[in-house]
Amino acid sequence: MSDPVFGRLDWRVTPFDDFWRNPTANEAVASGAALVVILGAVAVAWFLTSRRLWRPLWRDWLTSADHKKIGIMYVVLAGVMFLRAVAEGFVMRTHQVTALDGGFLSPDHFAQLFSTHGTIMIFFVATPLITGLINFVVPLQIGARDMAFPVMNQVSLGLTAAGAGLVMISLVVGQFGTGGWTMYPPYTGATFSPGPGVDYWIWAIGISGIGSTLSGINFAVTIYKMRAPGVRFLRMPMFTWTALTTAIMMVYAFPPLTVSNAMLALDRYLDFHFFTNDLGGNMMHYANIFWMFGHPEVYIVVLPAYGVFSEISSTFAAKRLYGYNSLVIATLAIAVISFCVWLHHFFTMGQGASVNAAFGIATMIIAVPTGVKVYDWLATLYEGRIRMSVPIIYLTGFFILFVFGGLTGVILANPTLDYQVHNSQFLVAHFHNVLIPGTLFGVFAGIHYWFPKAFGFRLDERLARRAAYLWFAGFCLAFLPLYWLGLMGMPRRAASYENAAFESVMWLTFAGAVIVLAALGTMIWTFVASARNRAALACPIGDPWDGRSLEWATAAPAPEWNFAATPEVEALDPFTIEKAEGEPYQPAECYEDIEVPRNTAMGVVIGGLTGVMGFALVWWMWWLAALALAGVVAAIVARAFVTDTHQRIGADELRQAHRDFLDRVAATEPVNRDLEMTSRNRGRADPEAPA
Repeated sequence: MSDPVFGRLDWRVTPFDDFWRNPTANEAVASGAALVVILGAVAVAWFLTSRRLWRPLWRDWLTSADHKKIGIMYVVLAGVMFLRAVAEGFVMRTHQVTALDGGFLSPDHFAQLFSTHGTIMIFFVATPLITGLINFVVPLQIGARDMAFPVMNQVSLGLTAAGAGLVMISLVVGQFGTGGWTMYPPYTGATFSPGPGVDYWIWAIGISGIGSTLSGINFAVTIYKMRAPGVRFLRMPMFTWTALTTAIMMVYAFPPLTVSNAMLALDRYLDFHFFTNDLGGNMMHYANIFWMFGHPEVYIVVLPAYGVFSEISSTFAAKRLYGYNSLVIATLAIAVISFCVWLHHFFTMGQGASVNAAFGIATMIIAVPTGVKVYDWLATLYEGRIRMSVPIIYLTGFFILFVFGGLTGVILANPTLDYQVHNSQFLVAHFHNVLIPGTLFGVFAGIHYWFPKAFGFRLDERLARRAAYLWFAGFCLAFLPLYWLGLMGMPRRAASYENAAFESVMWLTFAGAVIVLAALGTMIWTFVASARNRAALACPIGDPWDGRSLEWATAAPAPEWNFAATPEVEALDPFTIEKAEGEPYQPAECYEDIEVPRNTAMGVVIGGLTGVMGFALVWWMWWLAALALAGVVAAIVARAFVTDTHQRIGADELRQAHRDFLDRVAATEPVNRDLEMTSRNRGRADPEAPA
């Protein structure tokens, strides 16, 4: 019987209590991690208070409906979660080198680590990173002033942050589930996992999943309805094409995740038996519904990275993108096929040979449009005037590693081979080999590429190169040996092993984890050092790389209204054409009054209340959950009565701001590509003739 006020929550649920009662190395690691979270939160609060930053944080960021700021906040949120996920990966690797017949972590703790690591990397790192990039870039690329639904955009961020907050709280209060990032029942049902861990996963993923669905709707409507005159579908930059495809996939893929989540919650809270092995339930229903989301999710996070690689291969080779139409078709083909392969995730679960064969063939087919993309990027680079800048270094690493990961995916698409290695480290190597180069390397390249547009200064090239090389080396050493371990028969998710032959390979992967940690540290130092040296790296004109699409035609950082006057586009790569014709940076023929959304606290309110509701449901505090839900409904109803939601910016103000910008452009020396990395690059490129 739970307490009517605090439910099943009491002081004994923290890892500190466990350490007090049983001071082992395992409990010390758990308590230390919880302490880091608490001290980190206190340090952030102290920093904001001592610098008097609470008011500007609230006014300029948390309540802003500007798509650029929301995009940046998505990336920052993902960055914070990335720190935890990498730290957990490092702890797992450290444990595994000591795990011959044991190890310093308990099996339960190790299971929590790989569950939170996978959950965070998929839902709170990869997904927010691509959502942030799309938020920041797409309206600028299509000539729009903002997203179609700016407030809904803010609410989506609030819901994602609420889910991430629940995962972070689970480190301090209670524990996380041990069912992996997929949380397969019946193991995650109430009978086998009665604690709060699975409930943390259910509400974190359920709440953030709704936010991702709303984001998908917002992106799709924005691209369909808010393109500037002349931006036809086949004149959209490839990143916008991949964003549109991703948005449609999000709209179709995330609802099955929400449904499977809701059914699992009904099983656990109200004894519905959808997925248990008694009273008519069947866990295969969960597997089918979950993977209707799960496999498209791989391409939801990979396709925007493909868009980034398309942009940077064209820009840094100073050539028009090769095979634009084929890239569009390949993107759409990948999206469609990705919904037709979900069953390859359970080849080993007993369906017939003919079903396995059909899904195996479908899985192999998806390699064809992916291969088309790789070929087009290589052809774009061929005979181009390539600058080996940081984004191109990430692209090179992607070429080498992703092709290798894709080929091992074709191996796994064969059900007979999949039977041999499905539950082994081979599979761990494969999906890291696909997702890290295919998503993280793409996002890192995109962050380096668009960072000057966001903040008005470039990242330190020397430090960023070191980080890129360390990521590549660390990845190779940390994950490629896992293929060999898998072929030797080492199962995945095993907390310990008995075969001494595994140990030497584990030391290799541990060395890779150390290098990955060094890469992360170097990347963080790159941001810090660049911010300190921002005067020398400043590029306020906004075109430091000789960019090709509309976003490079505005100042850096881009103003709240993006464009002083709505641009008109007549071809693909409009900014390159303007520069080639000698007519960039022209005053508008006519400036008109515009409206931009006012600040609102809806995202913070909805996100905060849903976070409280999720926490209350985890700990069975029903009154608090009901109160929070009522607060959400009240906030939505109250918002419906607000009529003054936009602020007007007059034509004279826009004209003056644009004239000031054009004056700065005229006073800035253009720089060619040879001087691109010097302090003379103030963001006005001296363009070469378009290829």
